[in-house]
Amino acid sequence: MCNDYEQHVSQADYARAIAALEVGVAGEPEAALIRADDIRIGDEGPVLRAAGNGVELVLMRFGFPPPRPKAGPVFNFKSDGRHFADSRRCVVVLSGFFEFTGSKYPKTKYRFALRDSPVMGIAGLWSEAEDGALSFTMLTTEPGPDIAPIHDRQICVLRPKDWAAWLFLTRPEAELLAPLPAGSLQVEVVRKGAE
Repeated sequence: MCNDYEQHVSQADYARAIAALEVGVAGEPEAALIRADDIRIGDEGPVLRAAGNGVELVLMRFGFPPPRPKAGPVFNFKSDGRHFADSRRCVVVLSGFFEFTGSKYPKTKYRFALRDSPVMGIAGLWSEAEDGALSFTMLTTEPGPDIAPIHDRQICVLRPKDWAAWLFLTRPEAELLAPLPAGSLQVEVVRKGAE
């Protein structure tokens, strides 16, 4: 599952995506809109969350803390058959995400991005530890037609126009967390793996 993504969203593209939502914006997003070729589990990335009747962009650590001793962080969370009305919903802001295939290192690395937008979101959940540290996990679903040839699950991709609907649940969860139609994602091999 997705454990690596890139954040090359420009300030201008982010501002256009937010303006289209027609919601208030809290804080200054410049500090949170960090650029990174690879954001992996344990790294910080920009995350959009509700702030009153508006939204704010904050840095959060990728992966919930381990739920028990000797367990790993929770970086993907299955959405199928669950409801999130009482959860802390968020949108992970990114330009593309990666999936890997193969059994030998290095594995083949695929990049997925929206075909019609330089910015995309991933439906997620966020938490706050007792010390105030913020973290997030990405929701997953059955693979859509663009991902099924490569992986048996996928993260829940949100177009920018759907961000507010997820944050404030103004549309059905099943509709928002469903895979996108065929051809929505551009797929490219960024590294050929070992044979």
